[in-house]
Amino acid sequence: MDAYYAAIEIREDPSLKGKCVIVGGSPNSRGVVTTCSYEARKYGVHSGMPSSRAWKLCPKGIFIRTDFPLYKQVSGQIREVFYNWTDKVEPVSLDEAYLDVTENKHGEDSAETIAQMIKDEIFSKTRLTCSAGVSFNKFLAKIGSDFQKPDGLTVIDESRAQEILFSLPIEKFHGIGKVTAAKMRKLGIYSGKELFGLSINELVAHFGKVGLFYYNVVRGIDRREVVSDWEPKSISCENTFSEDIGDLDGLIEWLKRITERLAGRMKKQDIMGSQINIKLKYANFEVITRSMQLPHLTDSEELIYSYAEQLLIANWDSTRPVRLLGVGLGKLDTEEESEQLMLDF
Repeated sequence: MDAYYAAIEIREDPSLKGKCVIVGGSPNSRGVVTTCSYEARKYGVHSGMPSSRAWKLCPKGIFIRTDFPLYKQVSGQIREVFYNWTDKVEPVSLDEAYLDVTENKHGEDSAETIAQMIKDEIFSKTRLTCSAGVSFNKFLAKIGSDFQKPDGLTVIDESRAQEILFSLPIEKFHGIGKVTAAKMRKLGIYSGKELFGLSINELVAHFGKVGLFYYNVVRGIDRREVVSDWEPKSISCENTFSEDIGDLDGLIEWLKRITERLAGRMKKQDIMGSQINIKLKYANFEVITRSMQLPHLTDSEELIYSYAEQLLIANWDSTRPVRLLGVGLGKLDTEEESEQLMLDF
């Protein structure tokens, strides 16, 4: 979807059309930008940016708090359109999904035609635009979906794939973040063309196991299938504090609240886990995560808290105030089949 949350807010209030709409925390809070309109993006505002920073870049910005119940409702309407065409749907988030339409419910041979019809149906039902990428694998379809935004439709067939990948800036490769991109630039890799020139051994030596993924995708190779039935690998809850917390007692008090929320969600979803994880984000935005194996699968609030407290005490740095604290369970086992787990963080 195109600027999904912002687009919904503009739909709900047409007077916002053409303005710098920024969805997320207020500019005088410690919140962050969830998404923003294309008008705001021209000022350098982007998702994940502190709202205070967005205000400095775009003082004319109109800040709106998130309305997740509404966004989820609209997401349900969009997915109905997807399932009208195929059951092979892999949701990535509320506003994005992979669809395998090789065999579809309407017997349409052209994936490009299907993509256009899906776009039209979504607009008809929601009055929102989206961008689609059509290709022979997931990686290239994702690359295509980012072309020609907003309201774009890009087809990447085998005859065009290598040319597009060669010319693509390394930052535009899905799966290569800012840190990896900076490392690649130091190695003289600025686009897919330079990435293509490195051998498997060189890429693995520089980037570890993910180097094999880079080697394949720059050659248009991605054998991942669309996964329409899966279970969550982890479940977590976290809290960003209104003021940094610098004392251990204060953090432990919050740990109890977060653990209570986490255990409640696990019981509601019939989920148990055997690996405890904690996450600490410091005032300078540095993040650390630590894990510990539990003696057995559990959804016990008492046991989760006991081990989370041990991890927190062992890794707490008294010289550094904490901005965010999170607790999670990994290595999950579900007691019954469940739908995709959607959590508000």
